[in-house]
Amino acid sequence: MKTKELVVQKIRYFSKEELRGMKTPPKFTFPFFYEPDELTQIAVSDLQKYLEEEFDSNHNFGLDESHQGLVIGKMFGVMVVEDDHKNLGYISAFSGKLADSNIHPKFVPPVFDMLTENGFFKKGEAVVSEINDRVTKLENDESFQYLKEKFNQLSLQSETEIAAYKKVAKANKAERKRLREEQKPILSDLDYSELEEDLIKQSYRDQHELKLLISNWKERLAKLRLEIDEFENEIEELKSERREKSSALQNKLFKQYSFLNKQGVSKDLGEIFSETIFEKPPAAAGECAAPKLLQFAFTHNLKPISFAEFWWGTSPKSEIRQHKQFYPACSGKCRPILKHMLAGMEIDDNPLLKNLAEDKQLRIVYQDDEIIVVNKPAELLSVPGIEVQDSVYTRLQDELKTIEPLIVHRLDMSTSGLLVVAKTKEAHKFIQRQFLKRSVKKRYTALLSKKINQDEGEIHLPLRPNLLDRPRQLVDFEKGKKSVTKWKKIESNDISTRVHFWPVTGRTHQLRVHSAHPEGLNAPILGDDLYGKVLDRLYLHASYLEFIHPKTREILKFEVKEDF
Repeated sequence: MKTKELVVQKIRYFSKEELRGMKTPPKFTFPFFYEPDELTQIAVSDLQKYLEEEFDSNHNFGLDESHQGLVIGKMFGVMVVEDDHKNLGYISAFSGKLADSNIHPKFVPPVFDMLTENGFFKKGEAVVSEINDRVTKLENDESFQYLKEKFNQLSLQSETEIAAYKKVAKANKAERKRLREEQKPILSDLDYSELEEDLIKQSYRDQHELKLLISNWKERLAKLRLEIDEFENEIEELKSERREKSSALQNKLFKQYSFLNKQGVSKDLGEIFSETIFEKPPAAAGECAAPKLLQFAFTHNLKPISFAEFWWGTSPKSEIRQHKQFYPACSGKCRPILKHMLAGMEIDDNPLLKNLAEDKQLRIVYQDDEIIVVNKPAELLSVPGIEVQDSVYTRLQDELKTIEPLIVHRLDMSTSGLLVVAKTKEAHKFIQRQFLKRSVKKRYTALLSKKINQDEGEIHLPLRPNLLDRPRQLVDFEKGKKSVTKWKKIESNDISTRVHFWPVTGRTHQLRVHSAHPEGLNAPILGDDLYGKVLDRLYLHASYLEFIHPKTREILKFEVKEDF
């Protein structure tokens, strides 16, 4: 297909009616934190309508209970672009593959289609798969399994017999000692000498028998081990060949994923990720919507104007994804690629670099010679960040002058509420021990984004960091850390619910994930920019704090009502 025909097929131009009164964004969207502009929202609405009414695919998004097959929600992306004639339209893409294919009429093609029949990747994959089959066949071979089982049985038998003989030999030794002690006083020197000689022979015999027993077992087991080694060596050779071929195939694949930027400079995945802490590209790098859209735009002389991604389908079990909700580009896979692809472009400012708490007051609730308790405003850091230094720590540093504030615990930047800070090392150690023992009583108040029918409960969802999309957390029942939250409904209406949370554990984003996850309350906290929708603030407040004073040993209780 000719380039011009391909562009016409993939771009959907805006009508004059749609463009009436619209302003083109002066800078391209900062892809990791954004609010879609009006043009992008038109594009999103159009694509979502297409997905609802016209998209013909056997892919199961989990939205239709009658649809068969594995449920896989997808991230879709739209990019508003301008062509050579200043006409505005949008192009669209999806992450990964859709219905086991990379190619669909409405969407831009992948940077590289690894699913092409008879392509090097499919052929290489087939070779690796064939080696896999051979490894599996050998590992499950009946003779191999029999030899391993026989070896384990005989190893156990050998240990039992050797241990039993050692026990007998030890008893014989004790008996010889008894005879020596008993007979020496009553035998003549000559008779005792003959007895000693006989006892020594018995000792040598026991030692010889033990050595012989051990030697016989070693020889017997060694023969079996040789037969097992023949299988294991062949398996290891195949695995080594598989590693080499997989690595070669992967490296060749990385070179096929070559990404352009505005200046026409091209870099492949290997080059891009060699400059990161990952060193090597993570799985599926380059398959997200954003790189696909930018690649198509740069390849076909389209000017990128704005961008947005949204989730389509039910949420996966590990992550939190809301149907039709906007999401930023992922940090682990996309950030290094987009850093290259967006080079030279005018981009919206990163709002995460702004100090959103600059004009907000840090109020002191209580203070004595040992501690200080503050009411932290939303968006103020607990400790200095890389880009923004303003924090509870730096403000207290200015307030206390000669005393170094010692942070005992933290609140998320977006969370407001009570925070205790120590003034002495002794106080810090004493209160921190209470947090470690979980004897500190904490209560949070949150406003959830929908009506909750239950009155109270306890949430158990283990959490771990999403290494490819920090700072988000994943629910992981295998590798996640135990995370428990008790909750109770305070009030609700048709659109929201106010709840109290008592975190039993203190994992990162625990309350936010436990609120938003389908197996939790399935209701993101209002204003949650990571697991819900952006609002003026995160409606989460640390409202109650109770602990033992480090010096007086009195129980201190503090409560500050939320202002929402």
